[in-house]
Amino acid sequence: MAGDQVTLLDFWASPFGMRVRIALAEKGVKYEYSEQDLRNKTALLLQMNPVHKKIPVLVHNGKPVCESLIIVQNIDEAWKDKAPLLPSDPYQGVQSRFWADFVDKKTLGYVDVALLPFLCWFYAYETIGNFSIEADCPKLIAYCKRCLQKESVSKSLEDPQKVSDFVVMMRKKLGLE
Repeated sequence: MAGDQVTLLDFWASPFGMRVRIALAEKGVKYEYSEQDLRNKTALLLQMNPVHKKIPVLVHNGKPVCESLIIVQNIDEAWKDKAPLLPSDPYQGVQSRFWADFVDKKTLGYVDVALLPFLCWFYAYETIGNFSIEADCPKLIAYCKRCLQKESVSKSLEDPQKVSDFVVMMRKKLGLE
């Protein structure tokens, strides 16, 4: 949709925001990124999401859409000219929303977009929990590695070490270390 004004209010480490970034990248939507300080919420964030006052928020031509999976659905509906994230068949669409199956296909779908942002958080979980997701769930990690080959995914996710450093810092600030 040429001429659209699209702004994403987000926080760099949010897996929920990463869902939106992946969907926007898959659809080839150009947007302005607005980094939000979650402790000092901007007037724009409070105006665009007055009920929950949280990120992510997609502002499309001045109209806010909140909640990451709702935003992903909205992106899929608003930019229909690219590969769909949800099936066109209503029943299949409902099933996609309900079942979090692992898929092995060339295009990303709704479930992929919902799951993949947590990949960059795995390293922090493993380090703090002292376990290996790859050892326990090798098929999940193989699926994630295949998805990382897509530019829309690899460029939308944050560096796992950076996320882990953030988690460690927050645990210290909260007295959990």
